[in-house]
Amino acid sequence: MSSQAAQLSLSQPAQTLDEELPVTVKVAANFLGVSTQTVYLWVERKRIPHLRVMARNVRFLRFDLATFRVQFTPNVENGTEW
Repeated sequence: MSSQAAQLSLSQPAQTLDEELPVTVKVAANFLGVSTQTVYLWVERKRIPHLRVMARNVRFLRFDLATFRVQFTPNVENGTEW
């Protein structure tokens, strides 16, 4: 196995591990294309899958965000949310 191939195989688990780590509200909001306030509102209303870290901090799994984004359809009429 060449050294380049060995580096690729060693770096692959780290990349997978990063993808499995929970992300912050700010990252989730950017991914979903909404404000952080909207994400906090969804958490409060239990509309989005989330994790609580030390009872205060909110985190999200990337897989859950991707699934939510596919199912998410905003209620917008004439440029205003209702």
